[in-house]
Parts: sequence; structure tokens; C-alpha cells
Amino acid sequence: MPPFRQVGEKQLPHEIIFMSWSPKRDLIALVNKAGEVLLHRLANIQRVWNLPPNENTGKEVTSLAWRPDGKLLAFGLADTKKVVLCDVEKPESLHSFSVESPVSCMHWMEVTEENSILTSFYNAEDESNTLLPKLPALPKNYSATAKIFSEEKSDEILKLLGDVRLNALVLGGDSGQIEIYAYGMYKIATITEVYGSCLSLCLSSDLKSLSVVTELSTNTTPEITYFQLDTSLLSDCLPEVTRMARKFTHISTLLQYLKLSLTCMCEAWEEILMQMDSRLTKFVQEKNTTTSVQDEFMQLLLWGKASPELQTLLMNQLTVKGLKKLGQSVESSYSTIQKLVISHLQSGAEALLYHLSELKGMALWKQKYEPLGLDAKAIEDAVTAVGSFILKANELLQVIDSGMKNFKAFFRWLYVAMLRMSDDHVIPELNKMTQKDITFVADFLTEHFNEAPDLYNQKGKYFNVERVGQYLKDEDDDLMSTPSTEGNQWFNFLQKSTYLKDSPLLFPCYPEKSLHFVKRQMEGVINLCLAKPAEIIGKSVQQKQCIPLYQASKSEVSCPRLISLPSLWNDKSRNLHFVMFHMLESSQSKLIIFRQPTDVSRSTNDALLAVEFGISLNCSAAESQEASRYSCLDARFYDEDLITVVLRDASEQEGKDRILAQLPLSLIYSDEESDGQFARDSSKRLEEQCSDIPARTVFLEGQWRILENMKAQYVSVNGIRKVACVLSSNLRHVRVFEMDVEDDGEADEEEEEGESRSQDVTCEEEELNQSDDVQPNSPEAAADVTEESLGS
Repeated sequence: MPPFRQVGEKQLPHEIIFMSWSPKRDLIALVNKAGEVLLHRLANIQRVWNLPPNENTGKEVTSLAWRPDGKLLAFGLADTKKVVLCDVEKPESLHSFSVESPVSCMHWMEVTEENSILTSFYNAEDESNTLLPKLPALPKNYSATAKIFSEEKSDEILKLLGDVRLNALVLGGDSGQIEIYAYGMYKIATITEVYGSCLSLCLSSDLKSLSVVTELSTNTTPEITYFQLDTSLLSDCLPEVTRMARKFTHISTLLQYLKLSLTCMCEAWEEILMQMDSRLTKFVQEKNTTTSVQDEFMQLLLWGKASPELQTLLMNQLTVKGLKKLGQSVESSYSTIQKLVISHLQSGAEALLYHLSELKGMALWKQKYEPLGLDAKAIEDAVTAVGSFILKANELLQVIDSGMKNFKAFFRWLYVAMLRMSDDHVIPELNKMTQKDITFVADFLTEHFNEAPDLYNQKGKYFNVERVGQYLKDEDDDLMSTPSTEGNQWFNFLQKSTYLKDSPLLFPCYPEKSLHFVKRQMEGVINLCLAKPAEIIGKSVQQKQCIPLYQASKSEVSCPRLISLPSLWNDKSRNLHFVMFHMLESSQSKLIIFRQPTDVSRSTNDALLAVEFGISLNCSAAESQEASRYSCLDARFYDEDLITVVLRDASEQEGKDRILAQLPLSLIYSDEESDGQFARDSSKRLEEQCSDIPARTVFLEGQWRILENMKAQYVSVNGIRKVACVLSSNLRHVRVFEMDVEDDGEADEEEEEGESRSQDVTCEEEELNQSDDVQPNSPEAAADVTEESLGS
């Protein structure tokens, strides 16, 4: 029986350009040339979900990474310069952000270091959850973009943040810029210490160093180079970085929540925008008389008689039924906006104030946080900006309150007047109107029915009756009418007080500006104070190693980069970075393994080895040494002691099948001392010194399998779940293997599969729903499974 059990094989309709196993589950994420992101499962060899390309996110996927807990998937898009975080349960974008240049590779790591300071911080993390009320979920019937906050349990933010332990998404750009995002959301470092397009990168789990492999295209052949960067500021200040990143991520998420709340408010208001104001505007533009609309309505109020033009507007365009509907619409819309301001805007802004105030306290602890770039003055400005936003939201509440009273009285009076015009019966209760009511309506007409000066020149400018809408317009224009401060004792007191008027303790109120304007200003100030640490931490990163590896061949440049060598691996237990690559031109058969301590202060010889492969077939050892030499096509770390390789016969004879094998590190480094010291010449590329690199021939016994009828080229593995996926050179043929079948009993396998199924019950139900339209045993179903499914 072969050592690895094949559990699936598929031919796919589109070429696969990236593949990556989930760190925790039997799920593999694939990206094909059509721009689709696909998720497949090993247990039943079926597709879980498919996220097709769309205009909002983008179509050209250039990189892929799993969050270490396996609950989120990140992918980069070149055409829109975005990074999207997707929920593993369903194909939905939970969060996305823009980047300056397209992302060519990404790596999502988790900090493994434990210490007493961090443990106490993890325990104290729940303080804000205890002190702050839960943010109310946004209405589902409004913004489609509010999915993250519209679940019945509004724990979506926590799903985004994940575990309290720091995890970081590292993005490598095609222009050499590297960015580190804490929790995949907040940028904590911008690094510009490397040159060329990033092919592969790996941040060590102790945060001490970052290894990067880049490709620099010159006029001649592209050159592949290895860099090691010192990121010791992150490891030295790990508790502070974790706390700061956690706070910043909360703040970024709250800004998004406020933005979506405002979007919901705008959608609630838009329904009435086109009704009252647009009809009055049309009436002004079409009427022949010189009398103003205000006078027309005032005459109707005082004398009970309307001019023919006004009567036409009211009876034909507005109608009694239309007026009643408009009154209900205005009231419903105002009350919705009022609820959103009170429950969403205010609670979100208060939570923002809480986190910013805590951040300010951290910034004042200069010994700890000043090296990270926290600036107390910038945070103070952000607190002031949030205060101004809260003031503006309160001002909007007052405008809504007075607007509701005014409109109720106005609509009631106009309804009675229109009933009289149509000679309908008026209910006695409605007919009673005191002098106080008449004065109230007259004041409303005087204040609200002014025609805008540029009304006749600019079509589309609304008549200025409805006052709430101007606060929600996303424009830089000043408010057309501001609330009156006459008789406001606090305002008068402030104007008379020389000291209080310009006091920094009072939040500025911007009486002329809309809520959108104040919100945009607040976002700008907060983003400014959140951006400085990324710059400061980025500048602290220093280049410690720069080793030109080799020149890439033309065939190598054209292949999909993420699934081809070179490959980087972070050995957590030994704190080493491994780089695996092969120099196609100078040494066809050798796999080069280069290891570097993650601690840049440790001096070490360039532990560089060239590995050649032989396999003990059914023949004598002497014949085997002569006949069965193999070259390595692809190599991936299976776990910290094993490398999975795809091999081909060095002579590449017709009919020779390729081989999948497991290579123990102990075979490579078993007798390290006898290999001698390799003295690298820093003025030359490694490939020019290839003959001097210590070489070791490894004969694999037992841990290999022939891949029959498949031109295998690439492999993706997951040592935790003990699975491997082999991809052919035409990028459309895959085979999936369980790697450690011999060690596990059948019962254990069934138990593990059962556990996997129970974990992913949501996904499976969705999957079954998707495939209901084809009979399971029909030829169509077989074709569909062959084309679209991949056992993962």
C-alpha cells in the first residue's frame, strides 16, 4: 500500500494560480485565472463556496492568506488596489481597505510568545465590553454594505478582531513597499527597506525579524534577492504594540460603524427629499405671478382663500391623499433618523471617545509608548473632533424635534384647507384652530418658506422647507439655514465671556457646517493620529542582510508566482527562517536550503545546503545510485521536521512518472559538521558560487509515492491536518492526499472527519443548497463535480 492515500482527483475548468490550506480545518482556498476565489473541503470532495469577481472589490487576485485561526481569508486585488477580508462561513466581504500599490504576496502570522505582562493584558481586555453598552445592530433593510453590523448578535466586530493575541497580516507590494496590519485591519508599519517586487515574505513569530524574497527586473534577466530586516522594536514592545493595535482596531471599526449609521440615515431621508421641496421648487419655476410662495401660503392661512396657481398645485399635484401620505412619510422618516442618531451615532461616538481617551492615557506614558509614535497632542485633537461630531449630532436632534412639531401643525392646517377647497366634510376636531396654532403656522411659513436666491438659476436646488436634509448632504456647501441661537442663555454667556469663548476645553461647534462635513473632518483628524505609529515603526526597521540569490529564467518568470519556489518558512520552535529555492540555470537537480536565525544579533554561518535526491527503487543500491537521480520541482515545509517535495527524473525520460515524497530535515542536517564551512562571497550571487555550496545527496526510503498519469509540478501542504494537494504543470489537474494514513487507525480518521463536519455544518448546508439542481448520480453531476470541485 502506498504511504499516502489519495482521497480526490479533479480536472478544473480554469487554471489555478494560488492554493492555500486552512491552518485549522480540512479546507483549501483556491484562486483561478477567471478571478474566482473558491473554497473546497477534503471530507466530501465538494465545493463549499465560490466568490466570483465583482466591480466593487476587483477581478485580478494577486495574493492569498489565511488568518492563523482559520476563520478569515485575505486576498489582494491588483485592479482596484484593495485587500479584502472574507468570512470562511459564507462568501462575503467582512472588511476591505485600499493599498498604495498592488499586493504581490501576503503572510498572516500569529505571535506565540507568552509573558506575564501579556497575560494580564489579555485578562483586562474585556474592560471596554463591561463599561460600554453593546453597539445596536444597523437596520438590515437599509445599507447593503452594513452586513458586518447588521447581524442579530452584533459580535461581527469581535469576529474581525479574533483572538486577543496579536496577529499581523504582512503585505508585500510589487514596488518593494511592505506593510504590516495588526489583526489584518490596522496598519502598524510601512517598510521601504527592500527593492524589487516581493515574491515571498515571512514575519517571525517572535517578531524579531522579517525575511523577504524579491525579484528585481532590470534590462537583462530578473534577479532574485533575499533580505532580512530587523523588526526588534515590535518584539521589544510587544505588550505595548498589542494594546495599541487593539485600541486602534476598535477605533477604525467604530469609524466604519459611524459611517454606515450615517449612510442609513441618508437612505431614510432620501424618501422625502424629492417630495415636498421638489414640488415647491417646480411650482416656483412654473408660476407666472410675482407673489412669493410664502405670501401665497400666508394669504391662504389668513383669508382662507388660495390663488388659482396655488390651488392647482395643492389639488392637482399634491392632492389630499398625497398630502396625507407625505405627512406620514415625513414623520416616519424623521423618527427613523432620530432613532439612528440616539441609538447608533451617539453610542458609537461615545465608544470612540472612550477608546481615544484610553489611547491618550497610553500616549502620556512616554517611556512605553513614545518610541512607537503615539502622540498625545494628535490624540487630543482627535478627542476634540469627536466632541464636535457629538455636538453636531445633538444639533440635528434639535432640528428634527422642532421640524416634527412644525410639520405636524403645518400638515394638519393644510389638510383642513384642502378639504375645504374640495368641499369635503371636515371633522370638527380638525377644524378647531386657536390663535396660538395660527401664529405657530405663520411663524413656520415665515421661517421655512423662503425661496433660495439661486433657485431660478440652478435646476435641482431644493426649496428650503425641509431642514434635516441639509445636515445629511455629503457636500462642502455651508448649511442653507442654521438653527436660531436667539435666547439661548449658554450661547449668550459664551459670547460675553472672553476666556471661555476661545477655551480649548470647549468643543468647537461649526454652526455653518453639515453633519457629513464634521464627520469627514473627524475621520481626517483620527486617521492622522492613527497613521503616525506606522511611519515611526516602519523607520525603525533596518536591513540586516541582502543576499543576491540567482537570476530567474524566462520560464520561471512566466509561472504563477505564489505557488512556485522560492518559499519561506518560519520555524517557531527553533526560531529560524528557512528559504528554499532552486537555481534552474546552474544546477537543475539541486534544491537549495538556506536558514537564518530570526534573532539578527545571533552570529551564524550561512547554513546553506544543496540537496540532491535519489530514491531506492526495487533494484540494488549501486544501480539505484546510478539510475534514480531526481530533481526537485517544488518543495514546501510540511511541519518543522518534514519537507514535502515533488520530484521528477533528472533525465526527464518519456513515460517516467513524477514523485511525491516526504523529506525529513534530520536526513539533511544529520552530519552537519562534516559539510565544512561555506564562505560566501558577498560581491557575487549565490548561483555563481554554486559549486562551493556543501551538497548532500538524500536517498528517500518508503516516504514517497509515484504520481501516475499526472505531470505534477506544484504542491500545497498542511502538516496540522496531514493533507497535501498536488497541482499539474497545466494548472488544471489536482490530486489530494492524506499523508499520515499509516499512523492513524480508521476509527481515528472517522472521528476526525465527523468533528470536521460538525464544525462546518453551516458551510455544508449552503453547499447542498447550491447543488440541489443536479441529480447526484447523473452524468451532468459528474461533469459538474469534475469541473468545479476540489477535494480539500
